[in-house]
Amino acid sequence: MPDAGELERFLAAARVDPAVFALRPDYRAALVAVDGIPAGGGEGGTAALVADAEAYARELLAASPVDELPHVAAWREAYRAFGAKPQRTRNSLEALLRRAAADGLPQVNPLTDLYNAVSVLHQVPLGGEDLTGYLGAPRLIRAVGDEPFDTVAAGEDVVEHPEPGEVVWCDEVGVTCRRWNHRQGRRTRLTEETSRALFILDALAPLTDEAVAAAVQALVDRIAELGPGITVTTRVLAPEGDD
Repeated sequence: MPDAGELERFLAAARVDPAVFALRPDYRAALVAVDGIPAGGGEGGTAALVADAEAYARELLAASPVDELPHVAAWREAYRAFGAKPQRTRNSLEALLRRAAADGLPQVNPLTDLYNAVSVLHQVPLGGEDLTGYLGAPRLIRAVGDEPFDTVAAGEDVVEHPEPGEVVWCDEVGVTCRRWNHRQGRRTRLTEETSRALFILDALAPLTDEAVAAAVQALVDRIAELGPGITVTTRVLAPEGDD
């Protein structure tokens, strides 16, 4: 049976380094840990949710350039603050919006399709990780530059390293996501066999705490539809403390 206590202990150990909050004091991370996901992604269908997200992206981009959308613009500023070029390395929300409006959201697997749609509908960068790939708790840090990042380039498995000062999510093994929310690693990627997952929602002003909570609730509600026996635990990391 899923162990809610184990998920709570995992999230209790999660940390955002003070150097990240110094860079963006308005930053908040909402963490959603899930256990008991059925094999294959469960019973809940995602097609209608994905279609809604694609329609919403087209509506938004018809009314405004993507880089002028408030939360996208905030993330572009955050990327510049640690030395990334947002025109070349886009935050995950901007990348999804562009793709959803042009060619439709990527069809990966039910869990990934679900969180991508919630990301677009609630205008927040949102990533998903397989918890069985983790060693230790998630930490958001400014990289030294020697941390390993397990990824794929030109069809080959490779190990990269972040730039010094780059904001990265990591565990005790290495980097799990580069440039805050730009690119996730291979080691902890979600698959159709994932039964335990971590979802991370990255928020900056002007996104309000209420909007973040609504996005978390939408994600939790959708996950609950995947099947019976699912356990969900949440936590918010912010400069003034957590919930």
